[in-house]
Amino acid sequence: MRVNDLLSDASRAIAAHKLATAEQTLGRAVAIAPDSAEAQRLSGVVQLMRGNAGMAVGFLRRAVELRPDDFNAHMNLGSALFQCQYPDAAFASMRRACELAPDTGATWYNLGRALHIARHTEEARPVLERAMALDPSHVMTRMTLANVLNGLGDIAEAIGLYRDVLRDHPSHARAWYSLVNLKTVKLDDAEVQHIRQLLDRPNLSADDRVWLGYALAKSLEDQNDLAASFHALQAASAIKRRLTSWDIEGEQLRVDSLIKAFSAPLPPVVDPNLGSEVIFIACLPRSGSTLTEHILASHSQVEGANEIPDLSAVLRGESGRRHQALAEWAPLATAEDWHRLGCEYLERTAHWRKDKPRFTDKNLGNWSLIGPVLAMLPGALVVNTRRDPLETCFACYRQLFGDGAAFSYDFESIAHYYAGYDRISRFWQQRFPGHCHDHVYEDMLADPAGKIRELLEFCRLPFEPACLEFHKTARAVRSTASAAQVRQPLQSNTARGARYGALLDPLRDLLRQLGLSGQCSPNA
Repeated sequence: MRVNDLLSDASRAIAAHKLATAEQTLGRAVAIAPDSAEAQRLSGVVQLMRGNAGMAVGFLRRAVELRPDDFNAHMNLGSALFQCQYPDAAFASMRRACELAPDTGATWYNLGRALHIARHTEEARPVLERAMALDPSHVMTRMTLANVLNGLGDIAEAIGLYRDVLRDHPSHARAWYSLVNLKTVKLDDAEVQHIRQLLDRPNLSADDRVWLGYALAKSLEDQNDLAASFHALQAASAIKRRLTSWDIEGEQLRVDSLIKAFSAPLPPVVDPNLGSEVIFIACLPRSGSTLTEHILASHSQVEGANEIPDLSAVLRGESGRRHQALAEWAPLATAEDWHRLGCEYLERTAHWRKDKPRFTDKNLGNWSLIGPVLAMLPGALVVNTRRDPLETCFACYRQLFGDGAAFSYDFESIAHYYAGYDRISRFWQQRFPGHCHDHVYEDMLADPAGKIRELLEFCRLPFEPACLEFHKTARAVRSTASAAQVRQPLQSNTARGARYGALLDPLRDLLRQLGLSGQCSPNA
């Protein structure tokens, strides 16, 4: 069989997601023609689809060498490099694809999507606008651009794009959820009824049933039909729970192991000021952390970096080098080891200090990593954003997360997750006095000016009035669920526990059993 015939067969197999067949066919093509750029490229595409991005890079680099003007090869290589967490190299390949095919919407979409994921929100906007101009019908371009606009504070434009998608695709489940998740849009009765009708379809996929279920729950809450909202939420979260896995005991052991690993004194630090540029925000989701960061980012000296992945990437890299989990190697690490890791983190995050001397890191995993944070960066400060346990847990339950929150789809898992967070937060507070500050959401609602001044004082920042008027600050906000909310003055009606009454009694009972009822602050 000729190579071209094999490549055609492989392409059809890839389109049909028959990856084993495609891989076998491409193996034959490469054996016949090892210098076939298309055989190398398609081999890389198969590995990408299998989730083997590292292996894909090898094939795709070879494809680019063989055919340096092939925009598809550059585009695919960029995707593989991005999945391997080499963003700069990935962006270079993707930009080259755009140069080679400037009139192809897919090249601009891939670049824009990657920029958005990597938190380069301002850069992503014109790229995605170019992609949409080239291919106005591409749904995911419009959806991604809407997410970017929401993050930049252009809420009305984001709403318009979601509405455009729904006008053309009225059964698009994710668009319905994305529109409702802005928190500023209330659907009318006809739209709510349309969502109900979509949910009645017997052939609806599980993912679509989840998107629509959460959208329905939020819309019914907006109509003050709380019992119906809660039941819609229960149904959707139960499906999501079946699609995810969460190990309560495994999480408890993880917290235990970290507390044990950092109970002994740390080695003397090499540089006590290392990391003084960083303000880490520790938090659970939906606890007011985006608001806290937005207040700090309203200060002239602070860049709000949002949920950046660099801390976990540095620690994961060290675990890979040592072939040990963090809790196993941490007690063995020397002062020089911690200093090296701190310098690596600061190098990775240098671009956040390009315009301002300090920056925030509010990754949602920070709460369990304060020990390694302060071992690596002894000059850093930690703001622990806390909210009432019931309100935090129910807010997590009500939110459909993109990833990384598999604990949030049933009350038992959420309550135990909060208990682990509470336990280790108290430990860090005792272990690192003076480095950790509790910023309690309810206290700030009661005394905004006083608590914001207290926050700035802890962060060693001079008071600036802009921090009290944070809702006027123009910046990119990563959290889709909070982007519109932080651009409004403080709302005092965010608590939902009393409104839902007895429906939340199972959650209240769990929190009471875990000793968490009604205590917000570890110092209380």
